[in-house]
Amino acid sequence: MNLLENINQPAELRKLARSQLTPLAHELRSFLLDSVSKTGGHLSSNLGTVELTIALHYVFNTPYDRIVWDVGHQTYSHKILTGRRDAMPGLRQLGGISGFPRRCESEYDTFGTAHSSTSISAALGMAQAAKIKGEHRHAIAVIGDGSMTAGMAFEALNNAGVQDDINLLVVLNDNDMSISPPVGALNRYLARLMSGQFYAAAKNVGKSVLPGPVLELAKRFEEHAKGMVVPATLFEEFGFNYIGPIDGHDLESLIPTLENIKKLKGPQFLHVVTKKGQGYKLAEAEPILYHGTPKFNPTEGIKPAAAGKTTYTEVFGSWLCDMAAADPRLVGITPAMREGSGMVRFEELFPERYFDVGIAEQHAVTFGAGLATEGLKPVVAIYSTFLQRAYDQLIHDVALQNLDVTFALDRAGLVGADGATHAGNYDIAYLRCIPNMVLMAASDENECRQMLTTAYRYPGPAAVRYPRGAGIGAAIAPELSTIELGKGEIKRAGKGVAILAFGAMVAPSVAAGAALGATVANMRFIKPLDVALVRQLAADHDCLVTVEEGAIMGGAGAAVAEALAAEGIVKPILMLGLPDQFIDHGDPAALLAGVGLDAKGIEASVRKRFGVAEPRLVVNNG
Repeated sequence: MNLLENINQPAELRKLARSQLTPLAHELRSFLLDSVSKTGGHLSSNLGTVELTIALHYVFNTPYDRIVWDVGHQTYSHKILTGRRDAMPGLRQLGGISGFPRRCESEYDTFGTAHSSTSISAALGMAQAAKIKGEHRHAIAVIGDGSMTAGMAFEALNNAGVQDDINLLVVLNDNDMSISPPVGALNRYLARLMSGQFYAAAKNVGKSVLPGPVLELAKRFEEHAKGMVVPATLFEEFGFNYIGPIDGHDLESLIPTLENIKKLKGPQFLHVVTKKGQGYKLAEAEPILYHGTPKFNPTEGIKPAAAGKTTYTEVFGSWLCDMAAADPRLVGITPAMREGSGMVRFEELFPERYFDVGIAEQHAVTFGAGLATEGLKPVVAIYSTFLQRAYDQLIHDVALQNLDVTFALDRAGLVGADGATHAGNYDIAYLRCIPNMVLMAASDENECRQMLTTAYRYPGPAAVRYPRGAGIGAAIAPELSTIELGKGEIKRAGKGVAILAFGAMVAPSVAAGAALGATVANMRFIKPLDVALVRQLAADHDCLVTVEEGAIMGGAGAAVAEALAAEGIVKPILMLGLPDQFIDHGDPAALLAGVGLDAKGIEASVRKRFGVAEPRLVVNNG
């Protein structure tokens, strides 16, 4: 690590001779592999952007020149070269650095990114701001081919292309890689480009065999053919000067190309081809497996995890296959999260009913709405944090028309190492206010299966939220059974205090209730809320406590308070949930304890608010 250990800022990188950059890339890739294997994190994408990162910081005057990394999970090399090499052992851990760019972490992190397809818009804003302020800085957006499937990227291209006096560079990092296998027409377009055989053959034939007048016509056809194969026409029609494609691992190509682009004015588009997992054979062979890794031995690679408790994602995947076998109307939809949402087996068994629409959450929801109008039964599998991106479609295209679409909301609540950008903290608040919507929260694996069936058989929009990771170990019944709409259940009978728990908070609430001698209810439904049960608990107890793994503001506790007010019931109520702040990355259990949502925290909050005495220790002296 002779070169890398002496680079703490890009200014030091820029002092190196160009001949030293390739050895530096080898050192950096080795350091990355060793570091991520010890902490876990995103590997394939970062191994693929080593040379590109070096080239960008070498050519451009960062941080004066701005780099925006799309999605942001490929920024580990960027972090290492911008003063955070020694912080890498704390990557994605409580109190450590984030796995994504964060403005509060470094001046080199010009824009916080973790959801895809935002980079071009942000970089355009920065370029336009530089123009307004009279500053001669460059703005660079680095976006992957997976992220280019989202409409927002093209909205930004459309806007940027008419502004010919800004210093904006869009770098398309084309590695044929998204979290799930890339899909869609644009991906096919880029794939055709890389083969290049049709264009080359047509060009050679036209020049060798055609006579004069016909040759001129052929040249015109050639330009049209080029437009069908080479994306230059596509991006140049947006107003960009297209350059590429070039080898994203060849610094002898990257550096001069970027230096030349730096001299040009107006919107520039550089097409860079990289290899996912570059330099680590195991990741090259299985890039999706090594996209997000646990800790592992680089020599041995990732080993299959030991069998443990069933995860909620696995519960959903099994349910989806079982329900699809029972009902031929079922159609499964994912916005580029086949593996993450547990749909691999469903695609294998029912390929004609599986649709990966790419990183296009808005389209996913409205596509489902269109299917529903024709009598099919779409199930949209989507992370809670990603459904936020399709909120308008959820309201106008699904709920307003009361269409029969089921939403499986994975990663509801805190998510651990991915942090605030991926936490599903807001779905309760943003879903329960929508007319026609049914919203359930699963307290264990079996209940999750029952709720999915209930949502599927409900003739309108319905969502089931469930957390990341394993459940409590509940036995899962194979039947496709339902639960009564809008009805909760008493999990523990007590007196004085009634705890109304939602979803994943039922188990810690039961433990807290045992210590408090309190009644505990599994409310099951946020909407429609079991108002009769709320009324009963208020009548039989001195005070109420609501507990949810979601934002307190506008959440399930607020729904209970609204129900009490509507019934004219005045009763002391304590609402426990996620506070009005973004919660950083870290171990999920530690994060929940930190906001008082473990059993001890719930118990302590109740005692503090309502003065419930600690249990006395009775000593039997015989």
